[in-house]
Amino acid sequence: MRMKLLQKFLQLEASSGIILFLAAILAIMWANSPLAFIHQKFINASLFWINEGLMAVFFLVVGLELKRGFIEGNLSRPSHALLPAVAAVGGMLVPAGIYLLINHTNPITLKGWATPVATDIAFALGVLSFFKNRIPVALKLFLLALAIFDDLGAILIIVLFYSHGLAYLWLLQAATLMMILFLFNRLSIQSLLPYLFIGIWLWLCLLRSGIHPTIAGVIVACAIPGNNHPDSPLHRLENTLHPWAAYLIMPLFALANAGFSFKELSFDLLTDVIVLGITLGLFIGKQLGVFGFSWLLIQSGFARRPHGSSWLNLYGVALLCGIGFTMSLFLGTLSFQSENLYLAEVRLGVILGSLLSGVAGAMVLLVSFRK
Repeated sequence: MRMKLLQKFLQLEASSGIILFLAAILAIMWANSPLAFIHQKFINASLFWINEGLMAVFFLVVGLELKRGFIEGNLSRPSHALLPAVAAVGGMLVPAGIYLLINHTNPITLKGWATPVATDIAFALGVLSFFKNRIPVALKLFLLALAIFDDLGAILIIVLFYSHGLAYLWLLQAATLMMILFLFNRLSIQSLLPYLFIGIWLWLCLLRSGIHPTIAGVIVACAIPGNNHPDSPLHRLENTLHPWAAYLIMPLFALANAGFSFKELSFDLLTDVIVLGITLGLFIGKQLGVFGFSWLLIQSGFARRPHGSSWLNLYGVALLCGIGFTMSLFLGTLSFQSENLYLAEVRLGVILGSLLSGVAGAMVLLVSFRK
């Protein structure tokens, strides 16, 4: 049963990665078509509800995946979680370090340091899907677990660095609602309606408090009761929401956030410090961090290489971790939400870094399977 659920999850993520890619291409084409003014109206009308509203649902799904992974999945054993956890830390520290090194002299562009730390699991698994059964299952699990820890790191970054001008009365109300949610959990309330009702109220309180409201989704997910039974509230809610997140929320996010006009492009923009920091952070930093930290841990005897995989397989997956896209665009938008002039640079850097990582990763994996 668990393997069937995992296969279903991987297939859903892989197919959603392809749809996400098409949505990103559509956004760029739309932004450069005679109907670009409609694209801008779409952004103006929907950006808040997508980035603050629907992304809260996306983070609810992420939180449910995190919780399920720790309860019953490949993160339930510390020995299985160690390698992807350390690789994820390396995959966040090195890209952030490269971005900071390139932008250290400019306090404004320095704000974007978190943009290249993320991995888009849907896109990465979408690339892996082209190799079908040649990818060892253990390597897929490694990538999935790494992305989960990566998402956890991104959530912590949002909480710690993207909270501004805290309103303590709203924050106190949010804390009270959190206590109610976890009281529901302790009482083992199986109906989802009370959790979702409090979750919507919590989202509003966090929005007013100065903490990014998408975190409400993660908090609600932590409170949802879960166990190994497929009829548990956790499984029911994840199975219901996951297709909506994969096939609607993420493509809508791409339509609203990935498009940019070619008129904004120039050679000078390609050498811009934000573009360079994000591109090199994703393409160079991710592979160095993920593969380097994994190699050190395996060589020191604290972990084993994923079963059935070679070093070249592992390196190919490390390259795929540089596909940041959804979360990178989200973090980049948060970084420069008060400086809209830099959003074109963020989008270009994320797209370039993700494309380079995806193509290079696919080529390395192709070579590794021919050996």
